[in-house]
Amino acid sequence: MPLLITAIAVVILILLISIWKMNTFIALIIVSAGAALAFGIPVEKVAATIESGIGGTLGHIALIFGLGAMLGRLVADAGGAQRIALTLINKFGEQKIQWAIFIASFIVGIAMFFEVGLVLLIPIVFSVAREMRVNPLYLGISMLSALLATHCFLPPHPGPTVIAGEYGADLGSVLTYGCIIAIPIVIICGPLFTKISQKIIPSAFEKVGDITALGTQKTFKDNEMPGFGVSLLTSMLPVILMMIATFASGIFSKGSFISNTISFIGNPSIAMLISILLAMYTMGIARNISIKDIMGSCYASISAIGMMLLIIGGGGAFKQVLIVGGVGNYIGELFVGTSLSPILLAWGVAAILRIALGSATVAALSTAGLVVPILSNYDVNLALVTLATGAGSSIASHVNDAGFWMVKEYFGLTLKETFATWTFMSTILSILGLIMLLCLDVFL
Repeated sequence: MPLLITAIAVVILILLISIWKMNTFIALIIVSAGAALAFGIPVEKVAATIESGIGGTLGHIALIFGLGAMLGRLVADAGGAQRIALTLINKFGEQKIQWAIFIASFIVGIAMFFEVGLVLLIPIVFSVAREMRVNPLYLGISMLSALLATHCFLPPHPGPTVIAGEYGADLGSVLTYGCIIAIPIVIICGPLFTKISQKIIPSAFEKVGDITALGTQKTFKDNEMPGFGVSLLTSMLPVILMMIATFASGIFSKGSFISNTISFIGNPSIAMLISILLAMYTMGIARNISIKDIMGSCYASISAIGMMLLIIGGGGAFKQVLIVGGVGNYIGELFVGTSLSPILLAWGVAAILRIALGSATVAALSTAGLVVPILSNYDVNLALVTLATGAGSSIASHVNDAGFWMVKEYFGLTLKETFATWTFMSTILSILGLIMLLCLDVFL
């Protein structure tokens, strides 16, 4: 019965979002309430369970998520992201332009959420493609693979940040292992996959694309942009601080002054706070931008992620209902005595939910509700389980995913061409992520 109720709840959620076009947050709350009643949770505790799921999820990530959005917006509005992209493009030259796009997108992708990074970088990709007389998709696949990998594997993006909190994984370890697997995956799914795609679906590389829907994009003159070094440091500082804390924990004795200081600075929330303060100076004050305009960028970034925060909260509510309803415990009993890796289990559940629901974040959060209760039965690295969930939630982006339609429309592709490029690439990225995580698990 627990699995049947869960399956019915997921089907209803799919119908509400995909068929009846209901707002995702509202659909999640309706399904969560209905599932809670079906699980036999007392009527007087249904609302409390939903509120607990929303509060528990947002309470952990709201600060990191909010400051991360502000950091990305400040870097973009000051021209820092454009400086990073253009500098790398100029350094690599025409022969290695794909690698320049890949590296620039990876760096920018760390500081910005997928949709924001896509809207910011795609005009640059189209501009460079025109200048070098190549098809936009020839450069676009490298950009898309980098943005998708950072979205699914690297904090402060919502998926890995939220799931790390739910599983109790160390966010610094998630970031470190995420970088280890993300970089080679993006190389394979970017420049190398582009060569394969040109042979599989050559018609996709003949389209000119259309980004007029993005409106007029702000472009900066050279003297209006901050320097490359300061732009790179500002964008990467959260990653640098969290990685330093992770490595330092294995060097300095726990409880020492140095260890405590580095741990404090490398705490994800404090690292983001330090980074946003630096960004306010390097991307604002140092460039004679008024505090009012700096705060304007911060306000704009938060308003842009408001609905995403609600959706994450709604996913947390559904996750909590699954836990309180006993679904996770039931699944745990099914797997008692089995040798199935929880890494493979988390990936599989997230992949199924991603294909069904479309949203990578909702799929990842729902997976947590099913997987968390069984983790105590296994001696497993929780950071790897977190990344496996992220990998599963990136698979097979198709017609129920907003990203699918953005790629299709901007690059002027047909449905067949979008499936053969974007959907195929996201699937390869997901499967490679699982393979590399299983390999890492052998050595950790």
